[in-house]
Amino acid sequence: MNNYCSYEEVVDSYKDFDFEEYFSKVTIEDVRKSIYKDNLSPKDLLNLLSPKAIEVLEEIAQRANKLTKQYFGGAVLLYTPLYLANYCVNLCAYCGYSVKNKIKRRKLTMEEIEVEAKAISSQGFKHILILTGESEYHNPTEYIVEATKILKKYFPSVSIEIYPMNEESYRKVVEAGVDGLTVYQEVYNKEIYKKVHIKGPKSNYSFRIDAPERGAKAGMRTLGIGALLGLEDFRKEAFFTGLHGDYLLKKYPEVDIAYSFPRIRPCVGGYDEILPLSDMDLVQAILAMRIFKPTASLNISTRESGELREHLIPLGVNKISAGVSTHVGGHSSDVEVGEEQFEISDGRSALEIKNMLINKGYQPIFKDWETI
Repeated sequence: MNNYCSYEEVVDSYKDFDFEEYFSKVTIEDVRKSIYKDNLSPKDLLNLLSPKAIEVLEEIAQRANKLTKQYFGGAVLLYTPLYLANYCVNLCAYCGYSVKNKIKRRKLTMEEIEVEAKAISSQGFKHILILTGESEYHNPTEYIVEATKILKKYFPSVSIEIYPMNEESYRKVVEAGVDGLTVYQEVYNKEIYKKVHIKGPKSNYSFRIDAPERGAKAGMRTLGIGALLGLEDFRKEAFFTGLHGDYLLKKYPEVDIAYSFPRIRPCVGGYDEILPLSDMDLVQAILAMRIFKPTASLNISTRESGELREHLIPLGVNKISAGVSTHVGGHSSDVEVGEEQFEISDGRSALEIKNMLINKGYQPIFKDWETI
């Protein structure tokens, strides 16, 4: 993949690839060979994602569990998101923040950000993910920089999940203390992408898909990527997500990759054209990714139920959110809240998640990074 100038070119190279035909020819023998390989190819990832692989899902799960223990032991990193604002200038078919939705819009002041930071850090968190609606107008680079400077007083690691920036802006936030970038492509299928991103800067497929690479060039330590599962066939989207991480690691071996597997959740102005994604489908995608990239972090958010999240940890998940609120200003009773982005399914506190992990024999980690 080093021959390609951008990951979009990698996606385009599969434009005429017949996924259904390939899957129809996969055998159990093919799947088993892929399970135990050390360096997997794109076709190995397809084998693990194939319908045929479901027949040996238990064997795949055992391999994924072994690899997780080998590279992460029993450590599970805990983090929480902080929503700074919910203004958005994009018209997207599936998002509660979409500009067309009549919701209560809020943006935290620097004083309110500090109040939220104190409330969150008192729960033990050392890793925080800051989010905004996708509006550079309402949340310019300078706002993110100033917010980061406040948050760095309380959190050794600050990541952002905001609108895609240019490389210069990413450098500015890195200099302020941001070390992690999360950008979900939402959907890698270009036709569906165009259909669901109707208006606004987010409709620029190319600018978004190149954002993680711009972040890597700017000095981001971690890159979080993923597709919003339910917009397109999960097997294809998991495949392109996996290859995206592979592309980035080959060009920027110094970065850490974190894969996420968000499924569409109910929100204001709900999207009706969802492709059903079962729990087993989600499990298969996670198992395939763990075997494809054993050293990558796998993250499951509170979009999923507490019971399911607990069952996913032995299968490869080593990073989970806790004490989550998707409201702007939702962590402190002293801050007026704005509308939530989506409904969460696991509302347990940091302490409850910590105790759950300990009871299951895992080691909850609140800090695994410190800038020196």
